[in-house]
Amino acid sequence: MHSCRRADGMPAPHAAGARQSGYTYLLVLFIVAGLGLLVAQTGLVWHQAAQRDREAELLVIGVEFSRALSSYAKAGADHSLPESLQQLVEDKRGPVLVRHLRRIYRDPFTGQPVWGLEKAGGRISGVYSLAQGVPIRQHDLPKELGGLTGEVKSYAEWVFRPLEAGGDTAVGTAPGAGPAAGDRAGGGAAVPASAD
Repeated sequence: MHSCRRADGMPAPHAAGARQSGYTYLLVLFIVAGLGLLVAQTGLVWHQAAQRDREAELLVIGVEFSRALSSYAKAGADHSLPESLQQLVEDKRGPVLVRHLRRIYRDPFTGQPVWGLEKAGGRISGVYSLAQGVPIRQHDLPKELGGLTGEVKSYAEWVFRPLEAGGDTAVGTAPGAGPAAGDRAGGGAAVPASAD
C-alpha cells in the first residue's frame, strides 16, 4: 500500500491538490445554485411587473368603455344602451354619425378585441375581460368598476359599467357593492382584427 506522505512527514503534492479541487468543485456548485435562484427571482419579478402593466392598460381601456357607454346613453332620446360594441364605434341613431369610442380595443391580456359583455334586456350594461387569472391590484380601483371591495378573484369581476348621471357610481351598483347580477354573454363580442 502506498502512503500519501513523504519521508519527512509532509503530505504528498497530489493529495493536497485533490483536496483543493474538491473545495473548488463545491464552490462552483454553490455559485451555480445561487445564480439559478437569482435568475428565478428575477423572472418572477419581471412577470409581476408585466402583469401590473397589463392591468393598468386594462383599467384605462375599461374606463374608456364605461365613458363610451355613458356617452351613448346620453346621446339618445330614449337613453338606451347599445346592443353591440360596434354601436359605440358607429352610433347611427341620429342624422349624424357619432363615435363614442374610437375603436374596439384589444384586451391587453388576451391580445384579442374580444370582451365579455354583461347585458340587461339585450343591451350592454357592462364590459369585462375574458382573461384568466387573479388581479394583483385589489384596491384604489376606478369608480367605473362600481366600488368593488374585498378580494377580487378574477378579471371577470372587473365589470366596467356606465356612470350614473352624477358620475359618482356605476349604473346598477351601489357604493361598496360587488358586480351587479346581469346576463353574462360569456363568448364576448368578436370583432375583426382590423378593429385595432
